[in-house]
Amino acid sequence: ETPRLAATHLDEGEAQVQHSVQQFADTELLSLIDEMEQSQSIHKKVLEGLFENGFMGIEVPSHFGGAGLSFVESCIVIKELARVDPAIAGMVDIQNTLIVTAIRKFANTEMQSRILPKLAKDAVGSFCLSESGSGSDAFAMKTTAEKIGEEYVINGEKCWISNAAEASIFLVFANANPSLGHRGITAFIVERENPGLKIGKRERKLGLNAVSNCQLFLEQCKVHKSQILGSEGQGYKIAISLLNEGRIGIAFLEIR
Repeated sequence: ETPRLAATHLDEGEAQVQHSVQQFADTELLSLIDEMEQSQSIHKKVLEGLFENGFMGIEVPSHFGGAGLSFVESCIVIKELARVDPAIAGMVDIQNTLIVTAIRKFANTEMQSRILPKLAKDAVGSFCLSESGSGSDAFAMKTTAEKIGEEYVINGEKCWISNAAEASIFLVFANANPSLGHRGITAFIVERENPGLKIGKRERKLGLNAVSNCQLFLEQCKVHKSQILGSEGQGYKIAISLLNEGRIGIAFLEIR
């Protein structure tokens, strides 16, 4: 019987991914860290490189233009980027373990075919859950989504939203039936050009300034019912599922 290898052992394909990320981090990212921290923005060259190398669509299926790899490769990419710049690694973690995973697991076929190619090519995603009064208890949210005909009208504010300034696709959680408490929470895809979505001030931080954390304002933000992930009221379960995976990715930021 072939002995089981340690979890830290990489197979040939995983080792190739690791080498590719190390090379990108050392040759393309390292020299720009100070500039990005001081300017409080991600350098265009870095963002383009993340997409060109497939690091923003690791688990996007190949027929949608992604790398078609697994969660293991996502963690390898996050770890090797964090070795040089954890800010950039955090952006990549959110993209892959939260946004891409959300679309892969919970979106219908039409939404997958429309959104996943964008996430693999040039669209940054943002996960919009936290609010000023619902941090540790994120599901005490005040943002609502009122159903009017074929649309939902979302109103509320989100805080500390990672990737907000860079993103074009937002995964927004809002309560479509507040009387049900967390069972009314629903997940919506809102795209940046929606006139009811506005990006607020960028938070000043002690570090990790290459990527943004911003306020997000949703004011009479109209979203068609087809933009719901799963179904109405499934947002709580979806968020918990995604965060369980995303937190593993965050843990890989700390491994050296």
